[in-house]
Amino acid sequence: MWMDGIASGPTARDGGGGLVGPAKNITADNPASDSSPLYSPDGRYIAYRAQQRPGYESDRFRLMLYDRKTGEKKNLSEQFDRWIGTFAWLSDSRTIMLSTESEGDSPLYYYTLQSDQEGGGTYSPWPPETVAGFDDDVTSTPDAKWLIFSRMSIASPTEIYKAATGMPGCVDRQYDSSKPPYKATRDCLLHPAERLTHLNDAILSQAAMSPLESFWFPGANGDKVQGFLVKPPNFDAGKKYPVKFLIHGGPQGAWGDDWSYRWNPELFAANGYVVIMINFHGSTGYGQKFIDAINGDWGGAPFEDLMKGLDYAEKTYPFIDKNRECALGASYGGYAINWILGHTDRFKCLVSHDGMFNAESAWGTTEELWFNNWEFKGTPYDNRASYQKWSPHQYAKNFKTPTLVIHGQRDYRLDVSEGFQLFTTLQMEGVPSKMLYFPDEGHWVLKPQNSRLWYKTVNEWVDQWTK
Repeated sequence: MWMDGIASGPTARDGGGGLVGPAKNITADNPASDSSPLYSPDGRYIAYRAQQRPGYESDRFRLMLYDRKTGEKKNLSEQFDRWIGTFAWLSDSRTIMLSTESEGDSPLYYYTLQSDQEGGGTYSPWPPETVAGFDDDVTSTPDAKWLIFSRMSIASPTEIYKAATGMPGCVDRQYDSSKPPYKATRDCLLHPAERLTHLNDAILSQAAMSPLESFWFPGANGDKVQGFLVKPPNFDAGKKYPVKFLIHGGPQGAWGDDWSYRWNPELFAANGYVVIMINFHGSTGYGQKFIDAINGDWGGAPFEDLMKGLDYAEKTYPFIDKNRECALGASYGGYAINWILGHTDRFKCLVSHDGMFNAESAWGTTEELWFNNWEFKGTPYDNRASYQKWSPHQYAKNFKTPTLVIHGQRDYRLDVSEGFQLFTTLQMEGVPSKMLYFPDEGHWVLKPQNSRLWYKTVNEWVDQWTK
């Protein structure tokens, strides 16, 4: 990370608007990623995000603080086991607002640095405290009096909100070491958020939405694992409903109370289905140990979580018809579908979108070599056993479940040949199967007309086998 070396702060500029003075690399000692630098309003500090393990894109994003006066760097989130998202300074140059992901939500937190009363530059973090609901991108106005952030939910796309950053006296408050942090800062919490945009009100008023419901169950290794459920519109608890079992990608991703145009649980539930989603080992928002658990274990603990989560839902919710279930997934979720093909016959149908089928060929055709090298702990020629163990194609003789295969020609993350290999294998094994091929899409289906075709094809396939 290269920044200016001017002690007077970030406002010192030349006539062309550029920073004055030579560039200085302030993170040369970190071999991993450093990003998102942001000056404090008084110009003394630079806050930024950092990872520690090079080659691992899902290492924890930490909040770092660089003191431009002393050159000292500190990790402000060592005791906070969540990824740091976007963040913003408040006007006191001591408080940082930030977003992070936690258990299916993305709340705002704040960090407050101790006062530098002795002049020694010994700043340390106070524990974070939730101050708002489900939020994502966050920034502040130039005077740092207002926090501007986006908010969405499973029932609404992103809208913009604002909240005042403090009450009278907040900016000039002094740190009182005799009081716990939550008492010392209680008068500085955000005011109630005010919604600034209403872009989607008209169209959403015409749609029936169901809330996201959470449940927990004992998963692999005895760990608590979270799942979610969405009921169809006009739900009748006395009826039995078929299930769409959605598996997220990443694999270091997560289901939660957020909006998606590509894999929207509300749309999947709309034509009379209960939608179930599991945040298996490897999912984000549950601590870095939980995320790391999937490394080198793609078909192990995650598969166990998925099956136990579905078992739990079947036993807990009497309106679920366990004899009419279809599993759907994309990217890692597509891999999980391919793994399911060879390891269980419990589903009436499957949908595999852009999934890894042959781990060795996927290694040689992806644009993200570092990803496969990390997740499978080496290359196919120095650790072939790992690739063979977790490759779905090795279990093709077990394939029985009707499967819809979807892939895009311009997918460079997982080459289209992975989809062709899967479809060819299904056909050779006599398994009922179809393939939806997009010549103009990559790893994501982004064009509106293609998206309509995607939903139509997927829903018709599921209906064919479950209704």
